Amino acid sequence: MLAFRGAKRFSTAAQPSKPRRPVKALLSVTPVAANRLKTLVSQSQKPVLGVRLGVRKRGCNGLSYTMNYAETIQKGEEVVDVDGIKVVVDPKAAFYLIGTEMDFVDNELATEFVFNNPNSKGKCGCGESFNV
Repeated sequence: MLAFRGAKRFSTAAQPSKPRRPVKALLSVTPVAANRLKTLVSQSQKPVLGVRLGVRKRGCNGLSYTMNYAETIQKGEEVVDVDGIKVVVDPKAAFYLIGTEMDFVDNELATEFVFNNPNSKGKCGCGESFNV
């Protein structure tokens, strides 16, 4: 057996681990948004599991959210269950959505889903696109 002067010994025994930071939820959904999702899914022409949330490169500020009905769940997609409705997150969008809160607003000016995204560094004037 060869021994090297000053070499450190490494043990395979379990070492005490450092305390980990809490993991942020991928997506949270407000009760108002959950009710709107239930309404949309129940009114769908085809049987669907929920909605698919994604991000596309478009808009005046770089990225915008996409939302479509989800009929299936593909390999690699994250699923957030909200009162029996599934919000399926595109794997390419997950990085941009970590910690995002999905809300629904219905007032005189707009009826829309609103995404409160802590990763967003800026939005365009119309609010349709964002950048990170």
